[in-house]
Amino acid sequence: MPDQNDALRRKWNRRHAENQAPPQAARVLCENRHLLPAVGDALDLACGLGGNSLLLAEAGMRVAAWDLSPVAIARLRGQARPGIRAEVRDVIAAPPVAKSFDVIVVSYFLHRPLLPALVEALRPDGLLFYETFGPRIVGIGPEKAGFRLRRSELPGLLLDLIPCYYREDGAAGDLSEGFRDRVMLVGQRLAACSYE
Repeated sequence: MPDQNDALRRKWNRRHAENQAPPQAARVLCENRHLLPAVGDALDLACGLGGNSLLLAEAGMRVAAWDLSPVAIARLRGQARPGIRAEVRDVIAAPPVAKSFDVIVVSYFLHRPLLPALVEALRPDGLLFYETFGPRIVGIGPEKAGFRLRRSELPGLLLDLIPCYYREDGAAGDLSEGFRDRVMLVGQRLAACSYE
């Protein structure tokens, strides 16, 4: 699919070139930073401008930052932070190898067929921090249903992980407050028999 990848690359290159805001870490990572191990290898998958990468490196992790956009990777490399290896990589064509990371962070990138490879890429006791769009309630995010999770879908897609944290506010209560139209999950891949 070179044509589709080229179109995606152009789209994201343009967006990253136009975005002059400083990179921000995903809320799921900021609010659950206390779950990070003291040291280890982390992957910021589809990293964009690298907000997650910067937080992970600040926390002491060795970070691989992968994105399809050369513009995003160039901007992240321009941050010149130790511990971050930024690389242009099509994560769908070249997913991470099994048991290669202690932490994987994914924010606002949804490709359901990739999820089993992400679980496999976690080392025993590794953590997946995931945040993306959920059911459309207040109008935040993409219109296309394929770019959004269905209600309560994410835990079912990650059954091999033990949930440490999950949030999906849905349509309950005051819709002008809360974390609407989005879903967050932190899940852990347990070592065999470690919590029996």
